[in-house]
Amino acid sequence: MKASDLFVQALESEGVEFIFGIPGEENLDLLDSLSRSSIRLVLTRHEQAAGFMAATYGRLTGKAGVCLSTLGPGATNLVTAAAYAQLGGMPMVMLTGQKPVKTSKQGQFQIVDIVDMMRPLTKYTRQIVSGGNIPSRIREAFRLAEEERPGATHLELPEDIAREDTDEPVLPQSMARRPVAEEKSIRAAVKRIEQARHPLLLVGAAANRRLTCRMLRRLVERTGIPFVTTQMGKGVLDETDPLFLGNAALSDDDFVHRAFDKADVIINVGHDVIEKPPFFMTPGGVEVIHVNFNSASVDPVYFPQVEVIGDIANSVWQIEEQISRQTHWDFARFMEVRSALIQHIQADASDDRFPIYPQRLVADIREFMPDNGIIALDNGIYKIWFARNYPAKQPNTVLLDNALASMGAGLPSAMAARLVYPERKVMAICGDGGFMMNSQELETAVRLGMHLVVVILRDDSYGMIKWKQAHMGFENFGMDFDNPDFVKYAESYGAEGHRISTEDELIPLLEKCHATPGVHVIDVPVDYSDNDRILNNEIAELSEKL
Repeated sequence: MKASDLFVQALESEGVEFIFGIPGEENLDLLDSLSRSSIRLVLTRHEQAAGFMAATYGRLTGKAGVCLSTLGPGATNLVTAAAYAQLGGMPMVMLTGQKPVKTSKQGQFQIVDIVDMMRPLTKYTRQIVSGGNIPSRIREAFRLAEEERPGATHLELPEDIAREDTDEPVLPQSMARRPVAEEKSIRAAVKRIEQARHPLLLVGAAANRRLTCRMLRRLVERTGIPFVTTQMGKGVLDETDPLFLGNAALSDDDFVHRAFDKADVIINVGHDVIEKPPFFMTPGGVEVIHVNFNSASVDPVYFPQVEVIGDIANSVWQIEEQISRQTHWDFARFMEVRSALIQHIQADASDDRFPIYPQRLVADIREFMPDNGIIALDNGIYKIWFARNYPAKQPNTVLLDNALASMGAGLPSAMAARLVYPERKVMAICGDGGFMMNSQELETAVRLGMHLVVVILRDDSYGMIKWKQAHMGFENFGMDFDNPDFVKYAESYGAEGHRISTEDELIPLLEKCHATPGVHVIDVPVDYSDNDRILNNEIAELSEKL
């Protein structure tokens, strides 16, 4: 058997459905083997987009997404996606080609040490030097990518190894059980929560597992403890619940931080310091119970006093089984925070200015999208507005990145979500800056026959950095640019292009686009002129008065 055939058989054994990427001449044996496989090759227009799609597939399914590139420049284009998956806790396996390693007449042409390059960005990176190593290397790459904490792994397959003969069998997957927290830590956590007067639940990204969601729901129903979510924890619990106090879209000075100030114990389920901090710990301040798969990474802003380490769902179940609702718990202050937050969010939800106000935009999209509809956000100032103002009702219905926080991921993430959930409404929401970083993937979406809506929030600038620039007291400089005509741009790829000219047009247009098959691009002019005033000043002033 040709080694590349064995390689593909091993991928099939791991349950691989898609490989996203761009092959090169060093992948041609592997490409030939894939042509006879059940695995679907999704040919993209840039390797970075392929990596974003693979990582999002991993995030949505819990199974490692797979992306492919050739050597040299193809492999270096995967670097940002590797960091995206690694920091975001998304299981992904990268496959790259290489020149022959035994004999080669091409000198050092295009050769970069990709294995070493990937080392700080992955959980595991190896060059395959023998066809007989393929089954064990693939098994290990997938096992480590999917094992908690999930992340990126990498395998390099040189072209002379790919065409070797081998008779090695594929290795089956092993059954694995995650370690569970020891009884002493559970008892310590329960005792501390019951003794508290104002306990508060914080839900982070690692809690976004199906069983953990169910266990957390049971815990909240049993105890009545209010909860807050991090940006990447959105939707783990229904954010329309009366006990939801808000999302920590900002790191401080929002209404939700008055709840953190009042809490005497924070039960932190699934958050770690890789995600931008939802609050800042100070010595002598609030006590934090860290519930996670792994022990805490101590940081100047995060140093929990109690750690419950093990399978999160099991830990939450054990706590829920042992804890009792306490009559001395007092959540009145938390409910004041919730009321003030809702009032502030609703105040501008029907603003009729145009270009559209971001608060109105978020409210309209929330009104339009069903409970299980998926929005995939690129990185920009609108991410804060959606994290803060858009209540997620189900897990993985708001796809955003608050770890690497890379631009350019919105459109590829939405495309991956469409492949995983073809029956759901899926919408990419991108700033004009982030959209143009991978806009070429419109051709991929059209070629694949996707039904996809892409909303471009156009302010003709890098709005997030402009907001930071204003907050620091600097003059606007170096942030403004020109855009193509997005309607014509979409049409040039075979997509449908649209543009709104009043704020009232958005919801009817979304309804039309979601009812009409195909790829739809909507140019939405947005008014960010009040970002600095509201996000940096007004929210802080109002929350301080609570």
